[in-house]
Amino acid sequence: MGHHRKALRTTAVGAVSATLIAGSALGLAPTAQAASNSVRFVDIKGDGGTVLKANVVAPAGADGTRRYPLLALPTSWGLPQIEYLAQAQKLADSGYVVVTYNVRGFWQSGGEIEVAGPPDIADASKVIDWAIANTPADEGHIGMAGVSYGAGISLLAAAHDKRVKAVASLSGWSDLIGSIYSSRTQHLQAAALLDGAGRVTGRQSEEVRQIFNDFYASNLSKEQEIIDWGKKRSAGTYVDQLNQNGTALMLANAWGDTVFPPNQFGDFYEKLTGPKRLEFRPGDHGTAEITGLFGLPNDVWTDAERWFGHYLKGEDNGIDREQPVRLKSRSTGAYEGYPDWKSVGATRKKIALAGTTTIHTNIDSGADGGVVFLSSILDQVAKIPPIASIPLLPRRWAAVWQSEKYATTQQVRGTAMLHTTLTPTKESGTLVAYLYDVGPLGLGKLVSNAPYTFHGRTPGRPFGVDLELFSTAYDVPAGHRLALVVDTVDPLYIEHNPSGAQLTFSSPANDPSYVSVPLSEQ
Repeated sequence: MGHHRKALRTTAVGAVSATLIAGSALGLAPTAQAASNSVRFVDIKGDGGTVLKANVVAPAGADGTRRYPLLALPTSWGLPQIEYLAQAQKLADSGYVVVTYNVRGFWQSGGEIEVAGPPDIADASKVIDWAIANTPADEGHIGMAGVSYGAGISLLAAAHDKRVKAVASLSGWSDLIGSIYSSRTQHLQAAALLDGAGRVTGRQSEEVRQIFNDFYASNLSKEQEIIDWGKKRSAGTYVDQLNQNGTALMLANAWGDTVFPPNQFGDFYEKLTGPKRLEFRPGDHGTAEITGLFGLPNDVWTDAERWFGHYLKGEDNGIDREQPVRLKSRSTGAYEGYPDWKSVGATRKKIALAGTTTIHTNIDSGADGGVVFLSSILDQVAKIPPIASIPLLPRRWAAVWQSEKYATTQQVRGTAMLHTTLTPTKESGTLVAYLYDVGPLGLGKLVSNAPYTFHGRTPGRPFGVDLELFSTAYDVPAGHRLALVVDTVDPLYIEHNPSGAQLTFSSPANDPSYVSVPLSEQ
């Protein structure tokens, strides 16, 4: 576990630095704009009397003679209450009363960090109560929105408070455990980023501190407890309540989100029966929305305002008639519309994983998912995802299979799925699967990846593995191949391979191994 602690310290330092820089930057631009506008800084008593620092921006000329739709915006993890001021001013100019508030446990707000626990959900209702009593807010037209932590709290609040009629959840989550503990694998850098930022900008509750400690320690005796803790904080647990409430839900996320990967939103979206919209764009956690926080033109915030315009103000702006699933390709930057999530990548092509291959564990082969934030931002801005030379990957530590060269462009859309038979030499282990776009010189650009961990298996006994890779939208050019690479070490994740362990992948005749790649119809 020594290398895990070293990686944790390194990532925590980066997380703290990024949070402080972001907080300082967001503190400058919106404040400069808001200085000449009508902004009230107020204290709101949340659950149990905990003081929440907040600000109110109302439409110009609001004198109490009429009511306006209310938007409540909880802050992101580790960011101050002025985070949304630029957007709050824009929304106020469009006819909303906007209340943004610093969630409990962070910055000047009271209480301790509960990670979207019951007190946070209760706080949201208290903020709405206060706004109805103290601003010209219309209690019949209430929405919530936020980025990251604020997005998750908004979804959870809507499930528990029927007054919330519409939500824009931006870079949020619907399954907390599925996000940072997918396939029983700890997403180390993502967790360390949250932990590090929380320690610097807030005060963690004793329960949260213990959850983090058990998570890092791979304490299997606490695994179910951690899962139950996460379910309580996941909107997917309350999907029936959201459907019963009929809340209009807009979900937006990034393909490369290293904190809340896109798969969980796609699955959640399909279970919703009320008005809904799903958007995916290139980028990492919160990067698709960040320019909007500075008041600059931004597609995500524009769509959020259109969403609220229709479902809170009754505007006939056409958003309800558009294809509800809206994707932006990582390769072309073009938007695509689909009637539902299951229609994305409706055609599938299998790449056979033939033969028997054994790899040794504990060594990073050079195939990696990148670095939290940095890699996906490079992909978003410059279309440079993590790269590996596929011919040079050491076959002792990496299993490699490749498709034929494609005669035409292959538009990968949706969720690739790996099916294989695995025989371990130890009872526990971790593998990481990578899908690469391989050019003529053998240089592979990362299309997707996902980790998988097992415990309690009988050494020498084969078992089936089914693994969903993280959803994406990527075009493989004509003349290129797709390659599936599997190794056992990636800095993004905690690995559970005992020293000297080996993993053997086979393809039995009665249960052949493959990776199923979702393709858009062309």
